[in-house]
Amino acid sequence: MSKLTIVADIQADPEKVDLVKTELEKLIPMTQAEKGCLQYDLHQDNDNPAHFMFYENWESRELWQDHMNAPHLAAYKKATAGAIIETKIHEMTHIV
Repeated sequence: MSKLTIVADIQADPEKVDLVKTELEKLIPMTQAEKGCLQYDLHQDNDNPAHFMFYENWESRELWQDHMNAPHLAAYKKATAGAIIETKIHEMTHIV
């Protein structure tokens, strides 16, 4: 089975950038320790600090789905309720 790549675009409320950034950073060590996580990199747009992007690689879609249901992701969603304008998730198949 091919590796799954996830690109997650997160648009924060411009007045809540620091909160969202802190909560996103909390996800990194826990997620990197999860089974199937090959890469989990957080980026922040240089021109729009309210735009964050995770670039992720997972061994399989099933293991990524486990991540999406993990308690630390639920805690992130609760902590950032009302601070996120939009999140777009792009599931992509790694070709080369």
